[in-house]
Amino acid sequence: MGAVNVDHPDPSIYTVMTSPTDTPGIANVDFLIFPPRWQVANDTFRPPPYHRNVMSEFMGLVKGVYEARPNGFLPGGASLHNCMLPHGPEADVFERGSAADLEPAYLSDTLAVMFETKFVLQPSKFALDASQLDVNYADCWAPLKKNFSPNAKYAVG
Repeated sequence: MGAVNVDHPDPSIYTVMTSPTDTPGIANVDFLIFPPRWQVANDTFRPPPYHRNVMSEFMGLVKGVYEARPNGFLPGGASLHNCMLPHGPEADVFERGSAADLEPAYLSDTLAVMFETKFVLQPSKFALDASQLDVNYADCWAPLKKNFSPNAKYAVG
């Protein structure tokens, strides 16, 4: 599975289990698995894009490397991005992804999982006091350059 034309595929294609609500498009919880996969999209940015979600994401890396956070997200680690919290690839992943040749690439020997839920998740005191807590988690985005110019003229076509 994956994008075969343009853009990074929507993670929902990796949903293997869901607990639906009465509101279309909103789940109590979805369980997703990101297995080894091909990246073959044309003319696009391939790492997961910067985004905010209506749902909260709790993601864990079982093995290998997660392409958006190869330096700060190690096997056995997990991250939590609650509703509307912006997140995306590390700054160096953005730079490499922006300059990469768009040849088909196979992401091998990797397995990540994610729980997505309409609820805001609150870490326990135990989790917040754990010695393994990465208190510098957000530092990977500090080197990002400002690429947006509100006065730029873009052609639509």
